[in-house]
Amino acid sequence: MEGNLLLVIFVLLAATVALVPLAKWTGTGTILGYLAAGILIGPYGLKLISDTDIISNVAEFGVVMMLFLIGLEVQPSELWRLRNKVLGMGIPQVILTAALIAGLFRLSGTDWPIAVTIGLALSLSSTAIAMQSIAQREITKTDTGRASLVVLLVQDMAVIPILAAIPILAALSGAPSAIIRTDLAGAMDAIDNPLDWVTPLLTIVAFAGALLGARFIVRPLIYFVARAHVREVFTALALALVIGASLLTQSIGLSPALGAFLGGVLLADSEYRHELQINLEPFKGLLLGLFFISVGMSITFSVFLDAPGTIIAILLGLIGIKIAVLFGLGTIFRLHAADRILFAILLSQASEFAFVVLQSGVVAGGIGQHDYEVLSLIVALSMATTPLLLFAFDRFIAPRLHAAPSNPHPDESFEAGQKVIVLGYGRFGQIVTRLLKSQGFEMTLIDDDPAQIALMKRFGVKVFYGDGSRLDLLDAADAAHAQMIIVAVPGGERILNIVGMLRRHYPHVKVAARAIDRAHAHKLMDLGVHLFERETFRSAIQLATDALVELGYERGHAERLAQSFAEHDLRMLRDSYALRDDEDAYIGFVRQSVEMLGDVLEADMARREGGDEDAPEADSEPDDIDKASSAGSR
Repeated sequence: MEGNLLLVIFVLLAATVALVPLAKWTGTGTILGYLAAGILIGPYGLKLISDTDIISNVAEFGVVMMLFLIGLEVQPSELWRLRNKVLGMGIPQVILTAALIAGLFRLSGTDWPIAVTIGLALSLSSTAIAMQSIAQREITKTDTGRASLVVLLVQDMAVIPILAAIPILAALSGAPSAIIRTDLAGAMDAIDNPLDWVTPLLTIVAFAGALLGARFIVRPLIYFVARAHVREVFTALALALVIGASLLTQSIGLSPALGAFLGGVLLADSEYRHELQINLEPFKGLLLGLFFISVGMSITFSVFLDAPGTIIAILLGLIGIKIAVLFGLGTIFRLHAADRILFAILLSQASEFAFVVLQSGVVAGGIGQHDYEVLSLIVALSMATTPLLLFAFDRFIAPRLHAAPSNPHPDESFEAGQKVIVLGYGRFGQIVTRLLKSQGFEMTLIDDDPAQIALMKRFGVKVFYGDGSRLDLLDAADAAHAQMIIVAVPGGERILNIVGMLRRHYPHVKVAARAIDRAHAHKLMDLGVHLFERETFRSAIQLATDALVELGYERGHAERLAQSFAEHDLRMLRDSYALRDDEDAYIGFVRQSVEMLGDVLEADMARREGGDEDAPEADSEPDDIDKASSAGSR
């Protein structure tokens, strides 16, 4: 099996297809389905795949990619607003959890340096499981989602000092090691070495370089690639950005996942954010699924059967301590009762980084191989308990507490119902956007012309890069929660295709569209869109009004004529809709309208000037139709 890569891939996919939908259908969540698939095909199941190292290494990149996508959702200013939670929630969680777990192991007879090592390893939570569960519940921007994100970020940053402390703890325990210095004096030499104090300075320089690079190198590079309009190259660039950000932090000794997150944050206010998201999302989902499968494959049931009572007791103690600490922090920060419990459950498991920390303890000589196998099993089992705890929360706890989705972050200025998306930010879309924005609406602007985006940035206008005809891009822009989507792109067929897609996938969202001419307006009406404007109709009427004034008409009289003409034309546009498929009747309708237009306007003007605004209006017909004449209204 191991020699046939195609067969390995097939087994992975087949197990996923068989078990993940089943887990979703039962309400236990997709994560448990992936874990079950890993158990089924792994070395302790059907033994279809026995070597999990390569799969694990590839799958860990899914966690890195997920952090990059999360970073794209977090504006730098918002990250600064979270600083109080970092100090009051993230750091205390790591310290308190590590201390309590270490105390539990110390009471069981473990030497205190090893107990501290285990406590530090198990104090971390799984970013992959927590954030995947948060994303599936669509609570990323809620208080619960933000609190979870803060704690996970602090934990990612804590990995490096924890790894640095492992050799010191191993030396304090008196453990021999051929790889590190084995006495306390030797361990302390690493701290006294002046070169080691250069690391924080290098970290600051690296972050400053990343900030400048994102502004002066990455964004111009994205602009250059976007102008080529080659989607696969843009996807390659997106992957390169994730890997590059991870390599940068890894090179200075920090977590690759943290680097990916910060790389996403630096591009969070970029006009290319949505396009980056939709290009990376398929890779993230596939690799995260592979990560969960690899965790399932790593569950060593033979170790469990050797001491089931001990393992279950440690597992329950670990989860109990984490839930207690997290619930207490949620109480201090005044989360709703249901949110506190959900927050605690989401982060109740051990982290994927625990494997790394525990392995470092083995290398340092502080943790024995058997203890490592037991602790790794507990880490994997704790990950498997989270979907079950969430299932129990949804079925038994949330209904009793009348739990509802958490409110959006209080710093958000608008509710989702006030959001308007404009597709196409050319001359037509700009005018629409400026008026709506002046009234306080939250505008999301999307255009696929990089040159136009670069020009608008000079005027301080935020436009996102992307093709408005792509459903995945609209999903990334949260089109389902928009109050209105305005289609202002050029091209009659393109407009119709976009409108048709919007009506199919977002039937509850109001749609307004740019119409090319009268026949195009009728096609929009066929699609159920009645809020449209012919792109040059108003400007042509204004020009005609100015022409009448220049030809001797009084300004007021000319404007009233223009108003009457516009009202009758728009009404007849809708009246002629029923005849659009009968060419002879349509042409007759047009001819009659042309002949009667003068009489209709004269009667209407007499009514207006006589002050009888409520009198019935005379019948009138439009003066033009593109389907029958080249002189139609444009």
